[in-house]
Amino acid sequence: MPKVVQLMSKNPVCVAPDDTLAQVKQIFDQMKFHHLLVVDRGLLVGVISDRDLLKGLSPHLGTAAETSRDLATLNKKVYQLMHRQPVTLNPESPLQAAVALFNRQGVSCIPVVDDQLRPKGILSWRDIMRALDKQDS
Repeated sequence: MPKVVQLMSKNPVCVAPDDTLAQVKQIFDQMKFHHLLVVDRGLLVGVISDRDLLKGLSPHLGTAAETSRDLATLNKKVYQLMHRQPVTLNPESPLQAAVALFNRQGVSCIPVVDDQLRPKGILSWRDIMRALDKQDS
């Protein structure tokens, strides 16, 4: 049985709870992933997704109807939108444990942490699907 460490993305991009949504938006706009780990003093405290960002920002940003109030949504902080106490896995967890968590918890990514909650990676359901696709080749 494969382990989580074999499929997870290592060196996940992290943000701080006090970072702004403007900073998060810039990361999502530049990168091709959908989740950021929220880390405080080296420890995982939450997760923020591109969907969370869309909910937190004004839909009028970048349009002719944009106002200063819409722009102010970019100044919101990560801690205002992040999911706290996310489900996590250890790098040595069996892949089956990840599949069970995805099915039971309804999440689309799982932070991978050590015993002190220091981030080691991130596993998405896409990582598992890619691995299954390679097995069939």
